[in-house]
Amino acid sequence: MISTELSDRNFRRFSQLVYENCGINLHDGKKELVRARLGKRLRKTGCKDFNAYYKLLHEDTAGWEMLHMLDAISTNQTFFLREENHFEFLKNKLFPSYKASDLRRLRFWSAGCSSGEEPYSLGMWLLEYFEEIASIDIEILGTDISTKVLAQAERGVYLAKQLSNIPKYQLSKYFQIGFGRLEGYFRVKQPLRKMVEFKRHNLMEPFHFEEAFHLILCRNVMIYFNNKTRQWLIDNFYDCLENGGYLLTGHAESLTGIKHRFKYVQPSVYQK
Repeated sequence: MISTELSDRNFRRFSQLVYENCGINLHDGKKELVRARLGKRLRKTGCKDFNAYYKLLHEDTAGWEMLHMLDAISTNQTFFLREENHFEFLKNKLFPSYKASDLRRLRFWSAGCSSGEEPYSLGMWLLEYFEEIASIDIEILGTDISTKVLAQAERGVYLAKQLSNIPKYQLSKYFQIGFGRLEGYFRVKQPLRKMVEFKRHNLMEPFHFEEAFHLILCRNVMIYFNNKTRQWLIDNFYDCLENGGYLLTGHAESLTGIKHRFKYVQPSVYQK
């Protein structure tokens, strides 16, 4: 019989393990969340209790169960066109600056992209703004630590309620309507899908990118980290940007208390 009772000692052990592997800071108020989500892994793996599961994680040299554990713990909540002010900034300030400088090669990174709504939203905005987009070399990279949500992002299939923020004309323009057994679902059309590449990336691991980015979106991710981890991330984001490039954070996030080299532009918008 499986026991899903999580002692304070085991909660601290799992919290430390999560922090060491992906930087997420699980405070005491997250104990029930950890118990519920990792309880599913106990049942899946056949472990009799959390002591056995902790042992399994350390004995799994291939690291597959660690991936499943981090998938279970990480929170993935997002929607299309989230934080409208950011998209107004893109349309009114950032994209016109690209036009004025006649940039023909643009690189974007959605860090912590969850199930793909953010990078697809960015791609829609680019397609709307640049009529001559076929002549511009554009890549949008979407990364997340969760392989589960990345698989959803690559499928590009969403329920109608997940698209409620998208105007009707854009919905028909960029999504295929499902019929029959897929009624109520929408799939991202190919011109938008091919703009986005999805990869697993742990933000706690060193950044190795061949090219610098013009824009990095890391929104509503750093709220799960402590200041030490945020400091490390902000320094690395800065180094990954082109000169003049921008970092967009969540509106609930702030760089206050962090030593950084960015120029403040407006709430949650920073420039290198």
